[in-house]
Amino acid sequence: MPGRSPKVVVHEVSVTFESHGRSATALDRISLQAGVGEFLCIVGPSGSGKSTLLRVLAGLVEPSGGQVRIEAEQPGTPLTAMVFQEHALLPWRTVRDNVTFGLENRGVARAEREARAREMLAMVGLTRCAQHYPHQLSGGMKQRVGIARALATDPEVLLMDEPLAALDAQTRTIMQEELLRIWAALGKTVIYVTHSLEEALLLGDRIVLLTARPGRVSQVYPVDLGRPRALEIRGSPAYGALLEKIWSQLREEVVRAMAEDRGGDA
Repeated sequence: MPGRSPKVVVHEVSVTFESHGRSATALDRISLQAGVGEFLCIVGPSGSGKSTLLRVLAGLVEPSGGQVRIEAEQPGTPLTAMVFQEHALLPWRTVRDNVTFGLENRGVARAEREARAREMLAMVGLTRCAQHYPHQLSGGMKQRVGIARALATDPEVLLMDEPLAALDAQTRTIMQEELLRIWAALGKTVIYVTHSLEEALLLGDRIVLLTARPGRVSQVYPVDLGRPRALEIRGSPAYGALLEKIWSQLREEVVRAMAEDRGGDA
């Protein structure tokens, strides 16, 4: 995180769940930082606690140990907003009214809510769809509404839990470019969970690799591929070398997770 002051500090965070009288540790003494305006990606095998970590940052899960600190710059604004894999739009509300939902819950005046919705819908390219309902939208459009809804509250940190995973390959590629554009325009700190190492390399400033369950920080990789970044970066030798380097370590964790799921067979 060279040159960036800390925005999010996670110190020795552990999460243990109780299930059927047994304890299961999802995260084990995780420590990491995200800088102001940084796009931080988190990868790891299934079950490594990636989504649990985001939920801790969002205040949806209470850690069993450790601390989380988010540096607030704008008093009165939310510390975080979250975009989920499934858009979770309210089907009985229009696109505009879905975007204003969080602002309504905070008691923001109607005129201000609607102005903010217009701004965010323009940002994600959905101005003409303001009066549509979710069932009238494509998958990519629904996810853009979800992003606009999260951004409308002007959070200090945007948390994204595999937001493009449910999209087809072509739409996902377009949405990756859209995310880069929106992030560059707004300068938000983003913490982004993905199963796709290729996506993390395209989007991220740094990549945090978590181990198989329980999740621990295995490595943190700076993505020194320059900005602005476009899809063409995937053809560069530097991209290929970094992909191979991170995948060799990620593969070990995936194989270990699969072995544990099978009961310890190698």
